[in-house]
Amino acid sequence: MIAAQARIASPPPISDNHGGVSEEEYTIDQLATATRVPSRTIRFYQSKGALQPPQIRGRVAFYGAAHVERLKLIGSLQDRGLSIRAIRDLLVQADKGELALNEWLGLEQQLQEPWQSDRARVLGADELRELLGDRRPGAVADLLRLELIERQGDGYLVRSPALLQVALRLEAAGVDFDTAAGAGAILRKHLSRAAADLTEFFFKRTGEGFGRDLTAADLAAAYRELRPVGVEAVRLLFGREMERSLRKLVESGATSALPAKAKRRKR
Repeated sequence: MIAAQARIASPPPISDNHGGVSEEEYTIDQLATATRVPSRTIRFYQSKGALQPPQIRGRVAFYGAAHVERLKLIGSLQDRGLSIRAIRDLLVQADKGELALNEWLGLEQQLQEPWQSDRARVLGADELRELLGDRRPGAVADLLRLELIERQGDGYLVRSPALLQVALRLEAAGVDFDTAAGAGAILRKHLSRAAADLTEFFFKRTGEGFGRDLTAADLAAAYRELRPVGVEAVRLLFGREMERSLRKLVESGATSALPAKAKRRKR
């Protein structure tokens, strides 16, 4: 059985027209067996220009070691989330010598590195109670309603433990969950637009080499530094804008009515 499987994984070489043996040549069906890529998928890659054409002899198409390696590379790039069109464009540039693929992969890895360590967690009911502490009845229901937590089996999915901690801190200080969730929605809306605009801006400047002659490795180093600097810049700029906005609110005199309104609401 093992020997049979080995023969399937490594198809026999194909004889050439002169009776000799050509190393690592495959028909499309043999290539599909060797690479575990269906023949229809191989044809699709060819039609999209991502896989180089085979060598035609007579009516038979023959593939070689280069096709095996290209199929491995295409699969690896697809695992990274690239579309077949993006893969084709990337490989065409690499084939022309316009792009060092290894350097590009390093840059691409930098671009996909996380900017924060906040990861989703599933908490058991006891863990959630311990996290909430001695809070009012109905707190869990409010968190579920606002989708700050979600039921998952016997536990609760917390998509952003850090944001949940922010909401809990605000609630302990007197800011209800609804207000915290509303503020989060405002921030998400505007920061999403800002992130999209900044990505487009940096992509354009990257294409221009930031005004210098930079390699892909240089760009990877630049984006590695961008993460901590970018987060710090957002913190500083947001802090300054909040100071400016709150100062304008105070100067307008609108805050003088706040204590009285709060007292009337409590009654």
